[in-house]
Amino acid sequence: MSAEPMLQVHNLRAYIGTPRGVVRAVDDVSLAVDRAQALGVVGESGSGKSVMARAIMGLLPPRAGCSGEVLFQGRSLLTLPRKEKAEIWGKQIAMVFQDPGRSLNPVVRVERQLTEGMRRLLGVSRTEARGRALDLLREVGVPDPERRLRNYPHELSGGMRQRVMIAIALACEPELLIADEPTTALDVTIQRQILDLLRRVQRDRGMSLMLISHDLAVVAGQTDRAAVMYAGRLAEVGATRQVFETPRHRYTHALLEATPTLEHERNTPLRLIPGALPDPTNLPEGCRFTARCAQADDECRIPGPRMAPVGPDHFAACTRPVTEHTVVPAGGGLGGR
Repeated sequence: MSAEPMLQVHNLRAYIGTPRGVVRAVDDVSLAVDRAQALGVVGESGSGKSVMARAIMGLLPPRAGCSGEVLFQGRSLLTLPRKEKAEIWGKQIAMVFQDPGRSLNPVVRVERQLTEGMRRLLGVSRTEARGRALDLLREVGVPDPERRLRNYPHELSGGMRQRVMIAIALACEPELLIADEPTTALDVTIQRQILDLLRRVQRDRGMSLMLISHDLAVVAGQTDRAAVMYAGRLAEVGATRQVFETPRHRYTHALLEATPTLEHERNTPLRLIPGALPDPTNLPEGCRFTARCAQADDECRIPGPRMAPVGPDHFAACTRPVTEHTVVPAGGGLGGR
C-alpha cells in the first residue's frame, strides 16, 4: 500500500467577497489525511473549518475563490477539468452536510435519492441499485428499509434523515468522506449514535474521514488526529491524544479549559475565553489569538508565527507554547487505535 496520504492540502487560501471587504476565511492552511485515518478539524464557529471543506470539494459560493494546492491520491483537485472532477466527487470523495433537512430533496422519495448516484456514477441497473440501497440503509441502522425507500424526507426523524444522508454519501464507496458538523441539528443521544456510526463505517471500510466540528468532545472521541483552527489558520495539529492531553497552542489550551469535563467540580465556573474572533476583513498579521491571550507579548504581534514541531508528530503555531498539563473534554474518551 502506498505511504502517500489520501488527501494533501498545501497553503490553501479561500476568500469571499462581501460589501465590507474581502474575508480571508482560510489562510495558508496545510494538512494531510492518511489512508484509513480519521482527522478531526475543530474550532469555534467562524474559524474557517467549513469553508476549508467546501474549498476542497469545489463548493465555494460564486463570490468566493481559492488558491494553493489540494491533492487527492496525487491528483490536483483545484486544476482538474470539470469532467475529471465529476468522476471524483461522489465516487471517490463524498460529503455529509450539517443539516439533512436542507440537503435532501423534499419532493423526491428516499429510493431515488439513494440510487441515482449509483446508476449515474457506477452504471448499475435499477434493480441492482435498489438492492444496494437496501443494504446501505441496513448498514447505517435504518429499520424497515423497504418501507423507508418509499418515504419522503419529511416522513423521517432528524436522526433518520442523517442516516439516509450518510447512506447516500457511502453509495458509491468513496475512499474519503468529509463530514461537516454532521450532528449539530440532532439531540445528544442521536448525536452519539451518528458519530459512532461514522467511526464504525470508516473503520469497517478502511475509508479516510475528515470530521469537522466545533465540539471538542466529538473530535476527542472519534478521530486519530486533530487539527485546531482559529480565524482561518491552523493553530495546532497532531495525534488526537497528544493535542488534547498536552495542548501546546494557547488557543487549544483555552478551548479545553472552557469545556466541561468529568473532573470539573459542579459549582466551579468554567474559564471562558474572553473577547471574540477578529474581524475577518481586517485580520492581524501576527498570531490571531493575541487579543484574547493573557500571555501574549510583542513577539506574538510579529507576522506569523509558522507551524513548528512541539513534540513527536505534534505541531503548533505559538511563540509562547503551553507547558502545563490539561485534561480532555468529557464525551467518550480519546480516539486512536
